[in-house]
Amino acid sequence: MMVTPPRKRRLSPQPRRALEPLKLLASSPHGATEKLLVVAHGFDSDLIAGLIRTGLAIADQEIVKAGSKLIEVVRVRYIGR
Repeated sequence: MMVTPPRKRRLSPQPRRALEPLKLLASSPHGATEKLLVVAHGFDSDLIAGLIRTGLAIADQEIVKAGSKLIEVVRVRYIGR
């Protein structure tokens, strides 16, 4: 009897796309702003909210100085499991 090695399972495009923000966040120790994820990378804000809801990411609100103005920024970080 010949044993064949298990095949590598490949994700379909939709689940693979859902993992992209996690890979991006995991590669950035300080996380990324929600605005950057939505505008620059095209991730849906509902997807980001889902990552936070399921405990894979965390969102921190910060007040930062941009020039002479103070602005509110939401930074999203990967926390994994």
